[in-house]
Amino acid sequence: MRQLSDLDPLLHSQLRLAVVSILISVVEAEFTFLKEKTGSTAGNLSVQLEKLSSEGYISMEKSFRNKRPLTTCRITPKGIVQFERYVQALQAYIQPGQ
Repeated sequence: MRQLSDLDPLLHSQLRLAVVSILISVVEAEFTFLKEKTGSTAGNLSVQLEKLSSEGYISMEKSFRNKRPLTTCRITPKGIVQFERYVQALQAYIQPGQ
């Protein structure tokens, strides 16, 4: 049987899990897209993206578009593996006998 410690604490945050879930399904996403989809504030989203990036779950590219800052995020191979492990751990809780 799985234990709570099997759940990745980095992904166990609602906002970080939402970001990784979105990035799993797209090639890349801009900061404004992630902000809109998650309903997060810019400040909170920025902090959570930095946490994911510093652990290697996502990569962030900062540039400019029309003289305005643009942050583009992508999931990394490590992020994909960690997300898949997290989902498997959740499934083990839902279906403990299998």
